[in-house]
Amino acid sequence: MRVLFSGRAKHDYLSDALALLSGWTREGEQIRRSIVLDDSQHAALTERVAVVADALRLRPDISRRAGSTQIRLGRDDGEPLTEGEVLLAARIEDAVRAVTQA
Repeated sequence: MRVLFSGRAKHDYLSDALALLSGWTREGEQIRRSIVLDDSQHAALTERVAVVADALRLRPDISRRAGSTQIRLGRDDGEPLTEGEVLLAARIEDAVRAVTQA
């Protein structure tokens, strides 16, 4: 659902939503996160993210580098960040909590 705020036409509500997600950084029209996980946690996270990403019809870039998991959401072609991508970032945070507490 979208909400329009009178007098705040230029307000970037996606940035406000991202501010609530710790560890995520915005780089242009992409958001990124690096998380230190072991191999089994990385595999579990990747499986959980795939389920949510498929439901949202999004394709996150998830890779493993030097003991950490790198996640990138957004498109390379400069298209604006969408509500779905911010929602996926929030669901990824839920998945991170689930795999690191197990």
